[in-house]
Amino acid sequence: MKQFAIRRILYTIPVLLGILVVTFVIARLIPGDPCTAALGERATQSACNAFNKRMGLDKPIYVQLGIYMADVLRGDFGNSIRFHRPVSTLLLEKLPVTIELGVIALLLATIIGIPAGILSAVRRNSTTDVVTMVAANVGVSMPVYWLGLMLQYLFAILLKDTFLWLEPGKRLSAGLSSIPFYKAWGLGISTTSALYPAVEFISNFFLFNSVITFDFVVLGDALKHLILPSLALSTIPMAIIARITRSSMLEVLSQDYIRTARAKGLVERMVVLKHALRNALLPVVTILGLQAGTLFAGAVLTESIFSLAGVGRSLFDAITGRDFPVIQGFTVVIAIGYVAVNLVVDISYAYIDPRIKLE
Repeated sequence: MKQFAIRRILYTIPVLLGILVVTFVIARLIPGDPCTAALGERATQSACNAFNKRMGLDKPIYVQLGIYMADVLRGDFGNSIRFHRPVSTLLLEKLPVTIELGVIALLLATIIGIPAGILSAVRRNSTTDVVTMVAANVGVSMPVYWLGLMLQYLFAILLKDTFLWLEPGKRLSAGLSSIPFYKAWGLGISTTSALYPAVEFISNFFLFNSVITFDFVVLGDALKHLILPSLALSTIPMAIIARITRSSMLEVLSQDYIRTARAKGLVERMVVLKHALRNALLPVVTILGLQAGTLFAGAVLTESIFSLAGVGRSLFDAITGRDFPVIQGFTVVIAIGYVAVNLVVDISYAYIDPRIKLE
């Protein structure tokens, strides 16, 4: 098992290096340049030359790449051209928003998608099966940006009196703020402390921070603001998970050992959940890993529509502003998250299917 995990971890190293290089090159192929984005269209050539020299953009691209890779290996993603702040600091602020949104969306997709797929497979060709699969096909066909706008229009305009408690945007209502746990507990951690980045990162998870500080007003308000964006983001993964679960369950339910289990007189629920579901989980776990990665891509549009200041929204703004360090840093971190999720999926195979341990 250890060798299996180590081998999978080693496989991720060239993938991450490749992503680093590709992201660096593609960022510089975007039309436009950082100088005009930062100084305006009327910036003179001499001003742009001074700007490029100050930002290190006057060097050959292979020299810039070498310097950047050396900095990344030290954990330094550079400074934002637009905000004049370290990219790592921006990540500490923005990443918790995207993680909260992605986790809740994935939980919704899993909690609804897997039972829907199981029910559809068990009641094959019934009304339940047809309705579930039609809903799944509709769900997988709706773009995130369109669904997000429709949800805002439906709940913020048409049904605003009925669903007054639902919030169509932002992260917290006006007048509310989440007090970091280290301040609420009086830990006295200053901005110069070595622990400050870690505790600040944790405190930016508003849901977790409000739970450990017993601030249930902020907890409820933060959840209200996450319902609509999470629903918009989870619809496509939910539909895909339901379809894959149904397909996998139908294949397993037709196996001889399932018929044998039924012939022995086992309760149907035991046959489905204990004997069939575990063997049908491998493709479902695979698609869960893939969808967890695509949630980051969907977050770019979802956060922009719902005015959530997360990684996706910041990445969109960085692309339009030609902020190379932010584009590179945020993309690399998203890629690391994607690779990490798939690494967990690979290792989980060994627990779900013992045969993988023997390979």
